[in-house]
Amino acid sequence: MTPMNANSSGPLLQLLSNGLQIWIRGQCDDVGELKLKLQGSALQLLRGKLEGVSLTARKVSFQKLPLLRAELKSGALQAHINPSNPGQPIQLSHPFTIDGEVVLSGADLNRALASDRWRWLGDLISEQLMGLTPLQTLSIDDDLLELQAAVIATQDPVRARFGLQAAEGTIQITQLESGKSFLLPMDSGIHIDKANLKAGQLILQGKATVSP
Repeated sequence: MTPMNANSSGPLLQLLSNGLQIWIRGQCDDVGELKLKLQGSALQLLRGKLEGVSLTARKVSFQKLPLLRAELKSGALQAHINPSNPGQPIQLSHPFTIDGEVVLSGADLNRALASDRWRWLGDLISEQLMGLTPLQTLSIDDDLLELQAAVIATQDPVRARFGLQAAEGTIQITQLESGKSFLLPMDSGIHIDKANLKAGQLILQGKATVSP
């Protein structure tokens, strides 16, 4: 089915596009730029069904995790359209799948792991891989991850470098010198297929199940 442009496909499609944008923004802390492409026919839309949605977003904060970019595609959606409620013109009624790619910068990831929301994860990584807490800083140097942890008895922090890849549906971080690795805890509804580091960024590809 050819993707439909919401700006030229009639009021029903425009209403659905606007409703999906409102719903997506409501799931995120902040969204800088958001573009949608809807797939389906007018008859399917009238029956509350949509074959899928392609989404491109930039500068997104999701659960206090800053994403530089997200390019996602959904599976089939079932939705109830309610034109009388401009604040919530669409209601998604069933779980659906999404897959695609998200990109995080090393600097943003470092700030996130120092925040109240994600500090526990940074400290867990530091403890499991370096035997030290708290995590002081995280940085990405081309295709390697560098962690620094403070040591009370000395002024200089302990530094170690790591490789990163996808494994068992999550992210595996491996210390280069010792070969010790750690699998990040991951939400059961998310499956990471590929993970790599490049030019100061973490690039993840995978899929997830979304429950409205």
